[in-house]
Amino acid sequence: MAEAVLIDMFSEEVTSHHYCIKQFLDAAMNIVLKKSDATSSIYIMYCQTFGCDNNDARGLFLHAIRSFQGLKKRIELISTAGVAATLYNVKQKLDESNISRVQIILPKSRTCLMKAFIDRLFTQVYTFEYVLLELNYAQPENSSQSSNVEQAITEKQLELVECDIQIFLGTLPARGELTILKSPLIPESLFNHGFTTRCGGVSCIPELSSLNLYSSNIRKDSPAVVAENLRRLSVAVGFSSKSFYLVKAAHASDVWIMGQKEPDSYDGIVTNQKGVTVAAPGADCIPLLFSDPVKKAYGAAHSGWKGTLLGVSMATVNAMVSEYGSDVKDILVVLGPSVGPCCFTLTQEEAKAFYDIDPQCVRQYESPNPYVDFRRATRILLERGGILPDNIEDKLVLCTSCNQDLFFSNARDGENFGTQIGFIAVKN
Repeated sequence: MAEAVLIDMFSEEVTSHHYCIKQFLDAAMNIVLKKSDATSSIYIMYCQTFGCDNNDARGLFLHAIRSFQGLKKRIELISTAGVAATLYNVKQKLDESNISRVQIILPKSRTCLMKAFIDRLFTQVYTFEYVLLELNYAQPENSSQSSNVEQAITEKQLELVECDIQIFLGTLPARGELTILKSPLIPESLFNHGFTTRCGGVSCIPELSSLNLYSSNIRKDSPAVVAENLRRLSVAVGFSSKSFYLVKAAHASDVWIMGQKEPDSYDGIVTNQKGVTVAAPGADCIPLLFSDPVKKAYGAAHSGWKGTLLGVSMATVNAMVSEYGSDVKDILVVLGPSVGPCCFTLTQEEAKAFYDIDPQCVRQYESPNPYVDFRRATRILLERGGILPDNIEDKLVLCTSCNQDLFFSNARDGENFGTQIGFIAVKN
């Protein structure tokens, strides 16, 4: 059963006359009484510019629902200048109350349009039930469409939906100052690189605030919000978000050589193309950046503890050597922020593989859950593969779990965690 009910009053056909408003809200409130939880929140959404000023509109709606006094305390009127802004406002309220089951009552003709907004502003964490109302009052004389027919959405309408969302998100104030960590090892004259922190974006859910750069079906940050965060990052550091490639992490060791067919998943990516930015995610796992100043090849890799043992770091190095003729002694590797041995534990059986690499990679080995330093293991494996010790930078490896103000952390924040990235591109 729905924990919240949204009533869509954006249609001009609904708000064209006081009688229409009354009829629509009567029908909607009766549905609420029959189908929603007795404690569910009710949000009446409407546009500020539907024909009267905001105070008059509120008066009209409150008058129309006067016979439903039992619901009055649960009703909130939400109005902004557009659908995107209103739904974003509603989403914030849902998230504050940890609500994910939502019912939307709307005219049948607006179903496809509303779904387009919902698909872009919400994720599959939320479930939506659409209750379609057929309007029985006469249509305006100049109306060419019926409110009782579900209208397919056109490409032009989709463009307008996306434009409405982008414009609105672009007006939101940044939460904190965008901060990028850089390594002196990678030559600034040749490569644009950095590691993001959690600061400077627009994500507002506490665990994801604010520069979250990854959206998934199990997190609450929408693709549209993540795209806005990426846009702000790209403007700040000088790359195109349209030629940005984030590895499709699977905690393995596959590497995509750009120009070849892209795999369904991969934890490393290498290229020598100009105008392209590659990146690796991290939220405890290590985002690794690779650069060859001689061949001007570069790459990024996502290295969790499983990927570390599977050899993703050297798999990325080997791809640069085989594809671009890089000399392993020229390749520079920078380890980004990750969870430290102060906070990261595994079972004793899992930790044994790290102990076998180097006993110093494991602390309290005899305990059921030893502390593991997979950063150290990464350095050791890179050196064994031929990377020069001075060509490995691991001074940026602040603990993501300890530094809550700076970084996201899966270990600390749980399932709905945010993602920071390491990115690199060759300069033109």
